[in-house]
Amino acid sequence: MRLGYIDQMKAVAILFMVEVHTAAILPPEGITVGHPAAFVAAAFGGMAAPLFVTVSGWGMHRGAKKRFADSLNSSAWINWVLPRVAILTACQFLVNFLLAIDRGGRFEWHTPGVLTLIAIAAVFAPLISRFTSKQLIPIFSLLALTPLLLGEYNGSELSWASRVDSAGIGEWGHRLLVNGTYPVFPWLAFSTLGAIIAEFENDFETRKNIMAIGGIIFLISIGLSFTSGKVWALTEGDAILTFFPATTFFIFITAMFVLIANELLLRNSKNGLIDLSVLEASGRLTLTIYVLHFAILGIAAEYMMDQPLLSVPEAFIVTFAHTLIWIPVANLHQRYCPKVSLEELLRRVSN
Repeated sequence: MRLGYIDQMKAVAILFMVEVHTAAILPPEGITVGHPAAFVAAAFGGMAAPLFVTVSGWGMHRGAKKRFADSLNSSAWINWVLPRVAILTACQFLVNFLLAIDRGGRFEWHTPGVLTLIAIAAVFAPLISRFTSKQLIPIFSLLALTPLLLGEYNGSELSWASRVDSAGIGEWGHRLLVNGTYPVFPWLAFSTLGAIIAEFENDFETRKNIMAIGGIIFLISIGLSFTSGKVWALTEGDAILTFFPATTFFIFITAMFVLIANELLLRNSKNGLIDLSVLEASGRLTLTIYVLHFAILGIAAEYMMDQPLLSVPEAFIVTFAHTLIWIPVANLHQRYCPKVSLEELLRRVSN
């Protein structure tokens, strides 16, 4: 049985992803880092991937919990994991090709990304499903602390070109695990957060306590920003919160906002204050939309290589049109051809 509010949360995650990627490929002329529009785009971007990985972790945890309720049978593990790893990795390489750096895009063909991260999370999902709910919280915390443990090995000095490239399998492994765009350490924390949300679905007190701890960490980060003179948040650079690489403060604080989003959608589903069911179709097609929107952006990126930057109004209209169009497209898809999707392919080969 599908939960409507979870599909809504998945929809928010993928729509945030589309928005921030479109804004990055089609930046408006004259917008600096300090511009309010840049701050809004960065805020959406900062929440997009954490939401995306968390809801993926939620789904994998529920599936693994059901499949491996009795034992961790090795053949069942392979049959469950292998199709997911193969399809997600193939989709990652496809996305990289669609938005290749030599055609105005952002990636090398072999760049590990968010889909390879989720593929690794799928490998560990059967094991994570065996832990008790109380054990998941320290696992999340330990993963969130890995940027501090890694120190300079997290790639804080890497340029974007270096972060998406690798010379040989050894360096590729480093990008996958510790210093790429979405390395396993610390980003696996968000997949574990999805498992925590699934386990504590009916335990508001625990969810409230976790959010309260996140709020305290949030206030500490602001205090550190004032006392140290550092910028509070940047996509990358010298700041308390950075996305590339993800800092410990970033992990804890965005996790708090993910939990708040989950809480708001859960309460709305119970109270029926706002009908958000129109979003649910998009939430059922997150992987399909993820791949397809990069196909569109790849065409746009190559075209814009020889074109002047868009004006602010033009960029705003294009960005939000490309983001919102997926809502009716997904609803039409679910009405007329619901079996034609990457999600359906994944479902069939892993059953």
